[in-house]
Amino acid sequence: MTHAEKSAGEKNLLAVDVGNTTTRLGLFADGELVGTWELTTRERLTADEARMQLAQALPMMGEAAPEAAILACVVPTLADVWSRALTATCGGRPLVVGPGLKTGVRMRYDDPSEVGADRVADVVAAREAYGAPVVVVDLGTTTNFEVIDADGAFAGGIIAPGVALGARSLSAAAARLPVIELRAPRAVIGRNTRAAMQSGVVLGEVARIDGLLDAIAAELGCEPRVVVTGDGAAAMAGLIRHEALVDDSLTLRGLWHLWRANRRG
Repeated sequence: MTHAEKSAGEKNLLAVDVGNTTTRLGLFADGELVGTWELTTRERLTADEARMQLAQALPMMGEAAPEAAILACVVPTLADVWSRALTATCGGRPLVVGPGLKTGVRMRYDDPSEVGADRVADVVAAREAYGAPVVVVDLGTTTNFEVIDADGAFAGGIIAPGVALGARSLSAAAARLPVIELRAPRAVIGRNTRAAMQSGVVLGEVARIDGLLDAIAAELGCEPRVVVTGDGAAAMAGLIRHEALVDDSLTLRGLWHLWRANRRG
């Protein structure tokens, strides 16, 4: 870390990434991620309940008390809830990731305001840590591919149903199909219903990721680095045939970089 980065990160920062399934918290002190915590995203939540969750999580994340906060939220109904909870916890309104924020990355998306806050954070962190070209595969409710081209610009991406969502959809839509554990089966050809579903869901996701990475490389005209993050990132990186780096804290670090670029004193 450079001296400029360290001085910019003097405030203890709480980064909150509210996803559709999981809410991730990251506590930064002097620009270093010193603690993380994960919560199940609740569809209905009050600001007081969110503040209680923060009060319970913060002692587990480290001794640094947060003095500022940044919020990325892809659930519109929860954005104000978490903003108010963070204001009460950190003594000031959080920086909310959205249109108008400085990213330092050229956006080649037709409408940059459509890019989700978590995707923006992934792009910023990936370019900062791994250079360009690079592709982020973010596993969650959706499987997102974020593509940074050789010029360091955000070229666009791919959004597909996540592996857990696919498994739930199968079980919900077909009465005789059970809920399955999301792990790779021993063989591609399943000899029972659960193994057949695991092959279709898990190995099907592996094949889709590999196939899309091949297509991305062909479209870019070069082989980008691949970074996998999100739910089950290490397991998925071990199954795909592309060489991939696993970065569990990518989105949270992207939020820190965004706060550093847009902080208000």
